[in-house]
Amino acid sequence: MAKSATQSKSKAAKKPAKTANNSDNVVQMTTAGEKAAKLSKAQLKAMYRQMLTIRRFEEKAGQLYGMGLIGGFCHLYIGQEAVVIGMKHCINEDDSVITTYRDHGHMLACDMDPKGIMAELTGRIDGFSKGKGGSMHMFSTEKHFYGGHGIVGASVPLGAGLAFAHKYQENGRINLCYYGDGAANQGQVYETYNMAALWELPIIFIIENNEYAMGTSVKRSHASHDLYRSGEAFGIPGMQVDGMDVKAVYEAGQEAVKHVRDGKGPILLEMKTYRYRGHSMSDPAKYRSKEEVDDYKNTKDPINRLKEQLIADKVATEDEIKKIESEVKEQINEAAEFAKNSPEPDASELWTDITLEA
Repeated sequence: MAKSATQSKSKAAKKPAKTANNSDNVVQMTTAGEKAAKLSKAQLKAMYRQMLTIRRFEEKAGQLYGMGLIGGFCHLYIGQEAVVIGMKHCINEDDSVITTYRDHGHMLACDMDPKGIMAELTGRIDGFSKGKGGSMHMFSTEKHFYGGHGIVGASVPLGAGLAFAHKYQENGRINLCYYGDGAANQGQVYETYNMAALWELPIIFIIENNEYAMGTSVKRSHASHDLYRSGEAFGIPGMQVDGMDVKAVYEAGQEAVKHVRDGKGPILLEMKTYRYRGHSMSDPAKYRSKEEVDDYKNTKDPINRLKEQLIADKVATEDEIKKIESEVKEQINEAAEFAKNSPEPDASELWTDITLEA
């Protein structure tokens, strides 16, 4: 995937030396450009609706957690919506997706029913894991979503396994493997890079760098802050992407998908994004300033940015935007009511979906 690139809008970078697999490492910050501009009006409005659906779902989940209707851990995706929605529009319906425990947005991006997701969060029988998995353990083979994994970094080797299956079966599918900056230093991640590069697996590694992992700044936890270069030793090219801009994500995603479908092996995308809430609902996030969070909300919010562009470019009118917002609000309220009215699983469910040994 040879191309000259820049590390940011203002700094030029030298073209890196070729790696063992004769692929140039891409070192750039991808921002919205000509390719993203080719999105149709229908796609752009769909992106807005889908990002807003995630935002409103997560806000409602936070409310239900505060009311005691959601137990255990609950990690919200508020602020990061552009990442999964930008990538959603780059892949096919039968491509597989896997992620870690901040997973509600990924499920919604895979077109999983909000009612089933909310029911699972509240521990009800109509949830995707029959109320037994909760926030961090939901799956849908029908939608090709393979979790939701509570172990930090676990999605990476499992994602490579899915990619290996796609290659072995010659089904033409690829895997999107999401994990955070906190998981990026895990040993299993680098072992997986090696195998994925060695076997030229059809996988896109996506680091959702929201800057703070569980509560420690990337600047304090990583010797190198350029996470998109972490696959260089294995010949895996990488891109750094503005993860607060859905068009930039789409543009980078198109390049990455083409690279993988062309049989060139894995590629790595570092999405520079930001979560507005703490690591989980129990985290007061005192390790960063209110001013920093407000700056992201006021100047970089992915939903507001797209909304302003839609109106300015006359893709949608303010009335159309209001209609979308009203429909999304109604949809999420219905999901919450569905979850509240769904029964809890019967005690007999304790003995299903597990392996018992005598």
